[in-house]
Amino acid sequence: MFALSLIEHDLPMPPHLLSRPLPDAIKAELERLFLDKVIADLGLCVSVYDIRSIEGGSIPAGEGCSTYKVSFRLLMFKPFKGEVLVGRISGYDDKGLQVSLDFFNDICIPGHLMQYGTVRGPDSRWMLKTEDGDELYLDLDDEIRFMVSTTKYPPIPIEQKADDPPFSPMQIVGSIKGDGLGLLAWWAADEEEGEEVAEQ
Repeated sequence: MFALSLIEHDLPMPPHLLSRPLPDAIKAELERLFLDKVIADLGLCVSVYDIRSIEGGSIPAGEGCSTYKVSFRLLMFKPFKGEVLVGRISGYDDKGLQVSLDFFNDICIPGHLMQYGTVRGPDSRWMLKTEDGDELYLDLDDEIRFMVSTTKYPPIPIEQKADDPPFSPMQIVGSIKGDGLGLLAWWAADEEEGEEVAEQ
C-alpha cells in the first residue's frame, strides 16, 4: 500500500527559511511542495521520508533565493493491483459505491464489480440478494473489504463545468467480487467459526 520513491529536485529556498538549519529548512519546503499532493504514476505523498543529499546553494542571476539540488525519498500511498484494503462506505449512487480510507477518499466500486446478485433497492441503496432470499444492505459507514482493480491518474481538465464533481488527480477502482470481499459483517460469522475449529 505504501512505497518509497526516490526523487531529485532543484529546490529554490525562500530566504525566510535560511535562519533554520539547512536540512530542517529544506525538509519544511519539501513538505510544503509535496505533502498531500498526487504525483502521476507515483501516488499520494504522505510524508517526506528522508533527505539523501543536498548540493549547490548558488543564487542564479536575477533570482533572490539560493537553489539546491536535493535528492530525497517520499513515502507514497500507491496500492498495487490485486491488493486488498479495508475502508468505509462514504456514499453511493446509480454507478456504485464510494469508499473512504480516512486519508484518501477517491475510491469507487462500480456495480459490475460487486458480488453476483447485488442490486439497488427501492430506497436506492445497494443490497446483496442471497440464494436464501436474504437482502443484505450496504449502508453508509459500513466497513468494507475490497480488492484494488485499477489506479487511474486522469489528466487535469482544461475546462470544468460548475456542476462537475471536484477533479480527482488519483482514482482507485475497487472490486468486491470474490470470496472474503464485501462488508466485514458478512464474513465475521465464518471467520469466528474457523477460529473455533482451529482451537479444537
